[in-house]
Amino acid sequence: MGAQDEHIFVGCYTGETGGEGEGVTLLRRDAATGDLTRLGLAARTPSPSFLVQHPRLPVLYAVNELEEGTVSAFAVAGDGSLTPLGVRSTGGSAPCHLAVSSDERHLLVANYASGSVSVHELDGTGTPGERSDLLDLHGQGPVADRQEAAHAHMVLPDPDSAEVLVSDLGSDRVWRTRLDPVSGRLTLVGPALVAEPGTGPRHLLRSSGGVLRIVGELSGELSWYRPDPAGVLRKAGAATTSSDKSNQPSELATGRDERFVYVANRGPDTVSVFVWEPEGATLVAEVAAGGSWPRHLALLADHLYVANERSHTVAVFRIDPDSGLPEPQGEPVTESSPTCILRWNTVPVG
Repeated sequence: MGAQDEHIFVGCYTGETGGEGEGVTLLRRDAATGDLTRLGLAARTPSPSFLVQHPRLPVLYAVNELEEGTVSAFAVAGDGSLTPLGVRSTGGSAPCHLAVSSDERHLLVANYASGSVSVHELDGTGTPGERSDLLDLHGQGPVADRQEAAHAHMVLPDPDSAEVLVSDLGSDRVWRTRLDPVSGRLTLVGPALVAEPGTGPRHLLRSSGGVLRIVGELSGELSWYRPDPAGVLRKAGAATTSSDKSNQPSELATGRDERFVYVANRGPDTVSVFVWEPEGATLVAEVAAGGSWPRHLALLADHLYVANERSHTVAVFRIDPDSGLPEPQGEPVTESSPTCILRWNTVPVG
């Protein structure tokens, strides 16, 4: 690759879960222009719907969103090729998100359908072992067909402590848990916050000042919580992400300066642009996502990339630096049932 090139990995749904993808695919990104070029299949694995990289080791992790969930690990070579390191059972159903703990010694996985979080110790090569713990969540919400039980949707480790937040779409809660770095046990401390009934907390985003932003899949809202003097998260505001009532927002992202927040809206097939100011978020635009059912988005420098699951494309947008508005750039890249976009950051070995 050239000096201006980067690797992008894309996760997808495969035939096991009704998708048309084959596994983890590899794209090349021109960092100067933002353009993408599809390089091909990097690893054949079932429904790798969410991806994450180890912060220090050249290892890629993927959930396998199956009824009997698993997590797969791959060593990443300089050319972006993947070598399998191992597959482990998550002990739950339909894992949809994962993260490496702040101590870099554990992998945490959110099992959506079964409402649990599994923990896997990582060895010196970043390879996950068998589960060191499986934490079951409990609770319900008012939306009968979606909130009949707990549904863990995201794990968010605190970079400065052993705390791990878990968004639970089923119970309208974000749980506070604590990971023991020695035993690998995950303890449920209690709710970090209780959202409005029917919110369906999906994904979380931390920002400066301890503010926690939440996208509610069922309410169609972006909400934000601020810590009070005692450190308790209190709701500070909320904004609807689309005028279309069929909306099921999926992902949110912001740049390093936090001036703008972007939310992907499934149903209306749009991306909402919010201006973020000290008092909260204000919706300034809702633009077409460049495809159908935007499952995930990634903001990389001055470009926004949207994984449109049902139109089988990744759309590319250039962000206006002043207004924050995304403008379509070129034709979307064909990609079967894309669900996650991950830029590979080169990391030192060891």
